[in-house]
Amino acid sequence: MWEAGRKPTTIRLRRELLISAPEDPAPALTQLLRPRGVALRFYLLAVFEAQCRLMDNEEWTGNSSPPFKGPGSWADFVAIDGAFDQPSNAYMPSTRTDRDIQTLRMQQIHGALRTLETLGPDDQRALVEVPKAKGHGRKYAAFSLMQEGGRGDTQTPKRYTVPRARWNMTIDVPTDFFLRGWVQVLQPSEVATWLVLQWLAQTMPRKHDESGVYLYADTRNNYFRLRRDSYEDACNRLLEFGLVRYARPGRTVAESSPEPQSSSGVNAALAAAFFNPGPRADRYEPDRYQVTDEGLAQDAVEKCLKEALLRNRALVRRRG
Repeated sequence: MWEAGRKPTTIRLRRELLISAPEDPAPALTQLLRPRGVALRFYLLAVFEAQCRLMDNEEWTGNSSPPFKGPGSWADFVAIDGAFDQPSNAYMPSTRTDRDIQTLRMQQIHGALRTLETLGPDDQRALVEVPKAKGHGRKYAAFSLMQEGGRGDTQTPKRYTVPRARWNMTIDVPTDFFLRGWVQVLQPSEVATWLVLQWLAQTMPRKHDESGVYLYADTRNNYFRLRRDSYEDACNRLLEFGLVRYARPGRTVAESSPEPQSSSGVNAALAAAFFNPGPRADRYEPDRYQVTDEGLAQDAVEKCLKEALLRNRALVRRRG
């Protein structure tokens, strides 16, 4: 898909996907932190597909998007978790009903579309719309993609358009995140944490290079709605995979990278919340991270399997 398209070097996401004001509902990214299903994965892949064929500000339509089934289809793009049967040590054990991998793929994609369609109060944060068929069915193959902030509260939905780059309002995701398989193998909480750290790194590049980026609890809870255990576990996995590292202070890259400034009051408030969290901040010193995009060049499946094997061996040694 990338080879046949525009071959973008980065995929741009709007900030609304991962952050919201404390008084607003949780952002879509946090609402999609579910242990099962492929909703987050499907939406990110749909945005990737759109930007492989559309120009900036061009609106998404389903007419030129991939088919739903068969080679080169949506079912081909999404890796799924097959049911694992412990007694037989195999995936997809036989059942009373006829079930093959393609059937399971379509069930997962239908479930993802239903999840993406019901986000937020009154579905205002919905990331797709699926038209109804006659009777009680749905026309899943005719879904429409919405912008990262959702369809909105008007009768005319905010259909997806490719965003232009805007400091603090968009985040650029290197295409290796998709092409090397990271979008398929990372857990939703790991994807969310990595995107947050990427956004912080790109919003505050000088701080990222000099001392690393970080989140205090209030900021993490109020703006991103990330639970502490999910965030800390995800950071540990991202460190293992080489996608982030602990900050190495004193880098000189920032000397030629002045910090962007914004006249927006909202942006100024966000910057103050992230990096000047107030009098409670002196109670602890958070871990500081630097994003290492070169880690994305690794084959995601190979790297994750290797780290899982090393972790299992370490557990066996500790148990004696």
